[in-house]
Amino acid sequence: MERGRMSRATGSRPSDLPMRVQDSNRMSMVYTTPQSKFGKLSIPKPQSGTSERRTSFFGARTSGAGMPRNSIMSGFGGTEKIKDARPLHDKSFVQQCIRQLHEFLTEQGYPGTLSSKTLQSPSTKEFVKMFEFIYRQLDPTFEMPNSKVEEEIPALLKALRYPFVLSKSSMYSVGAPHTWPQALAALVWLIDTVKINWSLMKQDLLFSDFCEDSDSIEEGAEYNKLFLDYTAETYSKFMQGDDTFEEEDEAFLTKLKKLYNVDEAMLVSMEEKHRMLSKEVEQLEKESQTDRLMTKRMEKMKLQADLKKLQSYRSSLETFEANLEKKASELDDELDTTVSHLETLKHERNELQHLLQNQKFTPADVERINREKRELQQTISSLSKSLEDAEQHKWNEEIAFAKAKEKAELKLAEYHKLARKLKLIPQSAENACGHDFEIRPSECGPGSMVQYKMQIQMRLRKLISDVEEENSRLTNANLSLEESCEQVNFDITEKSNDVKQLREQIRKLDERLDFDMQEIAREEQEWAAEIESVENHCKLLEKKVNYGYDEAVQQLKAAQQEYHLVLQETNEERRTVANNLASVFTTAADHLSITEKCLEDLHRQVQRVCSKAVEEDKAAVQKLRETLKSFKSKANSL
Repeated sequence: MERGRMSRATGSRPSDLPMRVQDSNRMSMVYTTPQSKFGKLSIPKPQSGTSERRTSFFGARTSGAGMPRNSIMSGFGGTEKIKDARPLHDKSFVQQCIRQLHEFLTEQGYPGTLSSKTLQSPSTKEFVKMFEFIYRQLDPTFEMPNSKVEEEIPALLKALRYPFVLSKSSMYSVGAPHTWPQALAALVWLIDTVKINWSLMKQDLLFSDFCEDSDSIEEGAEYNKLFLDYTAETYSKFMQGDDTFEEEDEAFLTKLKKLYNVDEAMLVSMEEKHRMLSKEVEQLEKESQTDRLMTKRMEKMKLQADLKKLQSYRSSLETFEANLEKKASELDDELDTTVSHLETLKHERNELQHLLQNQKFTPADVERINREKRELQQTISSLSKSLEDAEQHKWNEEIAFAKAKEKAELKLAEYHKLARKLKLIPQSAENACGHDFEIRPSECGPGSMVQYKMQIQMRLRKLISDVEEENSRLTNANLSLEESCEQVNFDITEKSNDVKQLREQIRKLDERLDFDMQEIAREEQEWAAEIESVENHCKLLEKKVNYGYDEAVQQLKAAQQEYHLVLQETNEERRTVANNLASVFTTAADHLSITEKCLEDLHRQVQRVCSKAVEEDKAAVQKLRETLKSFKSKANSL
């Protein structure tokens, strides 16, 4: 029977029997320990993921409002079968039971193999191994018999007062879909029994007079006397038909406060402070999640920052536009100067043409000038043709020379590559022996190339002879090493036989050592059991002392989580701003490069047109000047 102390779980009822009517106004602090309720503010701790998944594997209570009180213990004393109210054919319930079984076996170091397939439909042998492992947590000396297992397991469950019947026929096909949920539920019930047994083993006797730690207030005789009086009084009223015990609760609570010197003012202030902090945390969480005004303000700040960046970009573009206009004005001035110069040349050409037209020549002079002109043109055409032939010949020779030079460079590159692979280049290489095998076409002329080649060939022949001598020497050394290796292998064979004999002796010694180690391990297990009981007692004391410290650590973790959340949001905003800045700068740089390219193309077109016009005008003026000079020379000769 569980010890008559106050349960740790907040909100459980003090009576040992079920209530007939649910009372929502029940005092939640009646079943809390004095240290956890009166010493510090009781703040519920967050439950772990496994504890949230726990389900009560005991069936619904058979006693209730519609049953007489004398039927409460009928399930334990009579032969009436209790109907299993657990949803054994619900897949979610079965999976939850499988997870709990897997967690328990893994935590306790189950020696067999655990897999999802094994726990979904195990064989009878695997079920027996799991049952034996769990039952050994209750009785370490238990050994499963080799025969009649289908009778032994139901008998053991019945001896442990398992409230439901597990038939013998179900043991023959445990993994079947209609029998495995019942066997699984029995294993889970057995696990709960093991955990209850562990919790009872950790507790002390009913009265602290027989314990070593009799100076503990909670475990003292005064506390036990108060609790037993309260239990007896409430149970007597419960048997008379009452379901609420508000007066007894208040009296018991008053006595506990008086016993433990509870400061109610401090409790009220701490509860008010906790309520205010909880309300502030909820408000902050709501503001961080649904504050649309703050979101719009942040968007406004981002847009204002973007507007400032665009304004600065616009001012830079205006400055760039002013520079471009200045360059364009300079180009216009240069173009005007070129046009004026062109006009001057045209005016000079007109004057020369007018002078040419006003000259007076006889028909014979004109015929002679035309004949000389045709002769000069023929001479010019013949000279131009010879010049083109000479340029074509020169071009062909240059192409042939370039091809020959390219072939020579390829061969030279292959020679250098092979020489580097053979470690002949550079002069300080491993196989160069201080000689320079590198060929430098820029240093040796056409005449000295043959001599340079002969020198390199002589050095290479000498190097080949040295390599052959070294190879023969290494071959002889290799033969001698092979002979010595054969001798060593023979010695190794003899030593291996000796090693086998030594290993046989070592094996015998190991068997003797294993036997001694088993004896030592058995003694260590006994000592470990005693040490574990002492450590459990120490852990219980530490848990009582460190309760307030755990609460402070949890508050610190909550504050750190909130800080990390704010820090993550700040980093995300910084990354967003950086990405926006990068996109704006990229767009500006692309626009600037496109504008510069367009202006450069325009400038090249203007230069091309101007240069073409100037060249055409210069060619015409030069031609006219040469004609005028020839006419003047002929006129002077006449």
